[in-house]
Amino acid sequence: MYWLIAEDESDIRLLVSTMCQVWGHTPMPFESGQKAIDFLESVRSGAHKAPLPDFALMDIRMPGYWGNEVAKYIRETPPIAHIPIVLMTAFVLSEDERRTMIKESGVDEIINKPLPEFMELKRLLDSVIARKAKT
Repeated sequence: MYWLIAEDESDIRLLVSTMCQVWGHTPMPFESGQKAIDFLESVRSGAHKAPLPDFALMDIRMPGYWGNEVAKYIRETPPIAHIPIVLMTAFVLSEDERRTMIKESGVDEIINKPLPEFMELKRLLDSVIARKAKT
């Protein structure tokens, strides 16, 4: 699987990319929401000929576009509109904020930072990916 990873904190981006590789996947890291949108534009235009992401894991608050805005953009990009999307946040969201973000952006899950330990995070992300595959 190819994982689109959008995270502005370089340490977290590197950590998540490394975990992705350890779990047998290929990371596609982006340092901002804007860089992820630029990539998605190339997908929409047909200019991107390499593999497409099968999963997206993104921070919510990033420079340029936020993760929920990138998620919405993914949902409007036909070749990848179906992929599972998980957002990460260090901020506390109310249940209403979570529900609204999930509904309006089409995300499948929102997880809090600090991230769960290695195997717990793997189980959580595998569960989201499996759940999405059934829909």
